[in-house]
Parts: sequence; C-alpha cells; structure tokens
Amino acid sequence: MNYDFSEKEQDFIQAVADCIQPFADKAGPRIRDLATDEQDLRQVLSALAATGYTGVGCGGPEIGMQTLTAAQEHVAAVAPSLFLSLEMSCRVFGRSVAAWAPTRELRDTILPLIQTGRSIGSVALSEDSMNTENQPLETQGHREDQQVLVNGTKSFVINGPLADWIAVAGQFEDQAALFVIPRDTPGLTLGERFATSGYEGAAICMLTLENCRVPATHVIAPAKPDELLPTLRSWENQIMIGASLGALKSAFETARDSAKTHRTGGKPAIAYQAVAFKLSEMLTLYQTAQLLAYRAAWTCEAHPREAESLTWCAKVFCTEAAEKVAGYALQILSSEGFLAGHPAERAYRNAKLEQIYGTSTEIARVKIGDQALGYK
Repeated sequence: MNYDFSEKEQDFIQAVADCIQPFADKAGPRIRDLATDEQDLRQVLSALAATGYTGVGCGGPEIGMQTLTAAQEHVAAVAPSLFLSLEMSCRVFGRSVAAWAPTRELRDTILPLIQTGRSIGSVALSEDSMNTENQPLETQGHREDQQVLVNGTKSFVINGPLADWIAVAGQFEDQAALFVIPRDTPGLTLGERFATSGYEGAAICMLTLENCRVPATHVIAPAKPDELLPTLRSWENQIMIGASLGALKSAFETARDSAKTHRTGGKPAIAYQAVAFKLSEMLTLYQTAQLLAYRAAWTCEAHPREAESLTWCAKVFCTEAAEKVAGYALQILSSEGFLAGHPAERAYRNAKLEQIYGTSTEIARVKIGDQALGYK
C-alpha cells in the first residue's frame, strides 16, 4: 500500500488547508448565536466548494478517501465545530442522497445545492440515545396515497436548527428508510439548541414529527434493506476519525511550539527530559493514528469487505489517542492551555463526542472482537 499523495492530491489538500485558515477564529469561545453560526457555516461551505471539498462523496469530484482524510485533518484542526457541521451536510446527508435517492429529480434538486455549499443538510438518526445498534428505530412512516405521514422523535440532530433539508431515519414498509424533509414542513418541530461541553459551535437539537407529510418520492432507502443504518454509522465513524486527526494535530503542534519557546529555569521547556518524553509519546500516537486512518480510508475503496472492522479499529484508536494527546498537551502548556478556546483545551473537550458519536468505542470493541472470532 502506498501512502504517498500525487501532486494533484497534494494540491487539493493544500487548497483546502489554505481555504479553511481564515475561519480559524470562528471556533473561539463566545456567546453562541444561531444566526451567526449559520452565517459562518454557509460562508465556509461556499469557500470550500471552490476547492471541490464539499462535493466529495456526493456526486462531486473523484477524490480518494485517503486524500479526503488528509484534507479533513486540516479542516478539523483549524475549526472543529465548523468541520462537524459541514461534514454532516456533505458527507452524511449529501452521500445519502447521492447513493439512494429514488428519483433523478430529487437527486438533481438537492445535490447541486449541497456540492456548491448553497444548502445545509442534516441526518436525524439517534432517538433515545446515540446507540442505534441495539435499539430499533421508533420513528414511523405510513403511506397515504402519494404521500407518507411521518411520526417520531429524534434526540441529537447535528445542524438541526440550521438545515434546509433534514433526512430523518425511520421505519417504512418494514425496512429502514430516510424521509427527506424541508425545514419549513408543517408538523416538523425543532427543539431548543443543546448546550454542549464540546463542539459548542455546532448547532445541535432534538426534533419531533407529528403527522409530517412527505412526498413518497422523498423517501430514500438502499436496495438492500439492512444496508442503511450500518452505512450511515460507517460514514459518521469516518467523520470522527477525521475530527480526531485534527484534534491530534492541533494539540500536538501547539504543545510542541510552546515547549520550544517557553522558558523555565533559564532554558526552553523542551530541554527538560520529562517534557521531551511527553512530546515524543504524543507524536508517536499522532503518527500512528494518522497511518491507521489512512489505511482504513484506503481499504474502504480497495477492499470494501475488509473496511468495516478496520474502520472500527481506527475509530477506537484515533479518538482515544486524541483525548490522551490533548491531555498531555494541557500538562505541557500549563495555565496557557487551561484557558477556554485554546486549541488543546478545545481538543480535550471535543474528544468525548468523537468517542461516542457514530459507533461508540465500547460497541466498536465488541464488534471488532466478534469479527475476529468469526461471529459475524
């Protein structure tokens, strides 16, 4: 396997890195305001659309998963909350429409808007908890002539308060499906924005649907009935892997730079063996996570049958490494890192969502073991 990037791929990664840099200050602490956060998200979507980043995976440019993962690392390192929001729109909602839309009309209506950053998408999957592996979907859709009546509640909807389109997961005609619903549809009610301990710049809420009418052409589902939920989880896991790489990058680099410049006892902090050893362990974890993430991304395209277990492995290692490296960074940075909004402090808080969103690290370990023992 070759981890080298071609010149074209390097140009794409650099273009994305340059494009996201002006949005770095958007992630700092402030009183959260939905209007401002929506404006920020639409601006970053529009800017990144020029690089082709927003169209990858949803009918846009043919960029490999490994190259996308490298670009995601840069975006997540600079603006993690914006990263979470734009990935939900492009890589989960957009992919769902691109992969499973039942009609060309629906695909042609939505995808160009997602690819060019002119619309925000969301997927409402979780119900009582984030665990869909062991809990059946209770949201239900019932056909009435050419329409479908949808009822249910969703608990953790990323982009919910901002989305132009929300794909709501539920049961329809004895299989899992997504009901693609415009934001202003009667019967769709959005709850208050959640106050979160990490990714506080992302707009997250619950929603309820009471006799929400959806055209039958807006119900999308894979040809294989059991494919939808595992695929959505896999896409969420890939996003969390990219988010973790960004956290590792920002935490390590800020700690390293501070250790080089901050002087204590008449010499740079990095001259102390204890600090140097911490940085070496941080770099080892960071680079190992990076290589495992690249391998998982490459396997998704080269050997799809082997990708599921490897993606779980990468999810477990990368997200837990992010928390550990961010914790070490806070120790090296001392009071500087403890200030709200510092990249290391932010990475430490964000790490918990990275571990529980998608397939949680606990459930992933069970699934990895089951596959290794041949139970699946």
